Amino acid sequence: MDSSQTDSIRPDEESRYTMFNLTEDQQAIQEGVTALCKSFDDNYWSTCEQEARFPSEFHQVMARDGWLGLTMPEEYGGAGLGIKEAAIVMHAVASNGGGMAATSSIHMNMFGPHPMVVHGTPEQKERWIPRLVAGEDQVCFGVTEPDAGLDTTSISTFAKKVEGGYLVTGRKMWISTAQVANKILLLARTEPKPAPGEGKATSGMSLFYTDLDRSKIEVRVIPKHGRAAVDSNALFIDDLFIPDEDLIGEEGRGFYYLLDGLNPERVLISVEAIGIGQDALRRATTYARERVVFGRPIGMNQGIQHPLAENWIALESALLMAERAADLYDAGQPCGAEANSAKLLGSRAGYQACQQAVLTMGGMGYSREYQVERLLREVLVTRIGPITDQLILNFIGEKVLSLPKSY
Repeated sequence: MDSSQTDSIRPDEESRYTMFNLTEDQQAIQEGVTALCKSFDDNYWSTCEQEARFPSEFHQVMARDGWLGLTMPEEYGGAGLGIKEAAIVMHAVASNGGGMAATSSIHMNMFGPHPMVVHGTPEQKERWIPRLVAGEDQVCFGVTEPDAGLDTTSISTFAKKVEGGYLVTGRKMWISTAQVANKILLLARTEPKPAPGEGKATSGMSLFYTDLDRSKIEVRVIPKHGRAAVDSNALFIDDLFIPDEDLIGEEGRGFYYLLDGLNPERVLISVEAIGIGQDALRRATTYARERVVFGRPIGMNQGIQHPLAENWIALESALLMAERAADLYDAGQPCGAEANSAKLLGSRAGYQACQQAVLTMGGMGYSREYQVERLLREVLVTRIGPITDQLILNFIGEKVLSLPKSY
């Protein structure tokens, strides 16, 4: 095949950065979200970043057009669609300039409420879900703690049973959107962690969906490297009362309920990182075509061209794995290996593409005007959470390759 034939494979710019194997309805979702996102330009996201201001206008428009309820049951005002459709939405949001500021403002709606959908009572779902879908409630996710990190079984926030409910005391760390949220999905121990050999460390944790009562919860902003538009916080919880009706499912089963949302979260984080990387790659390649040095566009030089080509290959490969994981999940099949692999591949590919975009543009890449330095700072968080590369590799080694557990 000669070069003239290969040039015609993907002739238009937009088609190089889309998801694959979409039905007509899924294509309509992608086009609709993309059109919405294009109404929020670089200046909007730069302003949100510089002012450390939550993108409430973007959040409201996404709620208005029904995207926040995409995966919620139809009987509660949602669309009843799957993780594949959620991934299409989040990929479109990420790849059109908003970066992690845009995705983080709605991310929790796409996977976080899943435990309540699966394990909540009809009364709870009727009370909670329509308000989330309409954007009337905003929820933060209270799991991580300063002394536990990724070892969720070692959380110490404790919910003591009292008449009519629970009194909760403890600390949570890296809680996104807590400055603007009025609800919290909170994991706390209702039984002490058993000593080694005396029971399962995963038992005795319970999951609650309740009001974020600021008279009992101090919410303290954590200054951070990127994504200033969407806050991260430390929470100090002191005798927060949670009524019995805000307990999801059975007491002591909270950790297992959280597992229902882990694989979807990995898929969504993956496509978000990939979308940000593709946005950065698009900006870098445009610059490389237009920037002339020594009488020729810098994109003519293989030292510029080859790293960008490798970025494209890595991003496309990661996107295929993410779509495979989403398809398996929606088909009700095991997808732990694929979802974890997609998260590792997507976050690496997204970060590397953003880094290469900065290097391609040189000094201009380091400036705020060209946006890629912001994308690089924001995409870095996908390398860190919600699970690290090392734990993913441990999972693949043990669960896929049948190697001895290493930790």
